[in-house]
Amino acid sequence: MSNTLAAPKGIPEYLPPVSAAWLAIKEALARPAVLAGFGYVELPVFEETELYVRGVGESTDVVSKEMYTFADRGGRSLTLRPEGTAGVIRSVIEHRLDRGQLPVKLWYVGPFFRAERPQQGRYRQLQQFGVEAIGSDDPALDAEVVGIADDGYRSLGLTGYRLELTSLGCRECRPAYRALLTDFLAGLDLDQPTRERARLNPLRVLDDKRPEVRAQLQDAPLMLDHLCADCAAHFAGVRELLDQRGTAYVINPLLVRGLDYYTRTTFEFVHDGLGAQSGIGGGGRYDGLMAELGGQELSGIGFGLGVDRTLLACEAEGLMPGPATPLDVYLVPLGAARAHAPRLAGELRAAGLRTDQLFGERGLKGAMKQADRSGAPYVVVVGERDLASGAAQVKSMASGEQVAVPLDGLVGYLDSVVRTTDSPVLWTDSAVPGTDSTSLKEQQ
Repeated sequence: MSNTLAAPKGIPEYLPPVSAAWLAIKEALARPAVLAGFGYVELPVFEETELYVRGVGESTDVVSKEMYTFADRGGRSLTLRPEGTAGVIRSVIEHRLDRGQLPVKLWYVGPFFRAERPQQGRYRQLQQFGVEAIGSDDPALDAEVVGIADDGYRSLGLTGYRLELTSLGCRECRPAYRALLTDFLAGLDLDQPTRERARLNPLRVLDDKRPEVRAQLQDAPLMLDHLCADCAAHFAGVRELLDQRGTAYVINPLLVRGLDYYTRTTFEFVHDGLGAQSGIGGGGRYDGLMAELGGQELSGIGFGLGVDRTLLACEAEGLMPGPATPLDVYLVPLGAARAHAPRLAGELRAAGLRTDQLFGERGLKGAMKQADRSGAPYVVVVGERDLASGAAQVKSMASGEQVAVPLDGLVGYLDSVVRTTDSPVLWTDSAVPGTDSTSLKEQQ
């Protein structure tokens, strides 16, 4: 019996060099939100269980089947966060952010937890980037939020995804539609669990992926055909603004998100290169959620984008975001020069150059092997003679060219050549340095 420990089942780990792409995705998704004035919020990893029961909905699979819930030493029921919106709303209410300038615009990123059956793209610890904008029902805010997600995906070079869009109505028009849909579902041949789901929230049945169920839904009444005048006008406004900003979308009248709080604008980004788990992100408006959690009657809209699934989507398109190399410079100090290496490396790092150095006693041949393995495009060799002459030897690993550079001008020289030959933001997985093109799937 082996004593080797392993990560819990269903939790992906990201190691170099793939982890560099994972970090770059988070940064790329966040940048459009930051540019739009969204502020960062750091949330608790666990909350009182009641928050999700009230905020997400008892009828959802998330609450009824997938939450990691436990009792603390005081007997309180706590739950590892399965999604981000409810926690943000709770925080906004608790800290009275809604009493200031509206809309409140926040973004967050981090791990979320669901007791899923693990499979490719479906994890028990999932990483999400999300935004929430609270305090305005202006269609322009909907278009901005949807556009932030679309801009993030585009900045990564992704092209193989589509944006699906619909409206789920409001408290004025949805009750009548719900009754109409309930009557329709009552006449279908559904199993008992599905009938129970229909009783709690009939809209969730529209999201059923089983062919035998979908075949029976062909003539189901659609929410888009039963919107009240205000909801219809709101949805038309959102579509017009998305058209103006050049955000492509398709209308999917059967689109239903897995959480109960969605109203009006609802959307999902789908990438068919991911197989069954094709959703890479989505969200929508949640008018009424804040009041349900004890706050003001303020509307809001947000999304959650899957960092893990976005990474898989990049792999499916042969794209890996991030720097093509882990380093800019590898420093090789020899002999007496080893005493000067920490200072020199510090100067290079202070200039923004990613720098590593050779550790331990090695000959020049062994040192250059280490330098080659580092993936750095430039190697700086400094020996005793170089110290005496006041110059270092700088070698380009791509061309093999080597030049002597005065030590007092080394930082400026390397900064200029690194910036001139800097790698593009995107590189293909066939050129990942330090790997034999091991796929992301294999590394997870």
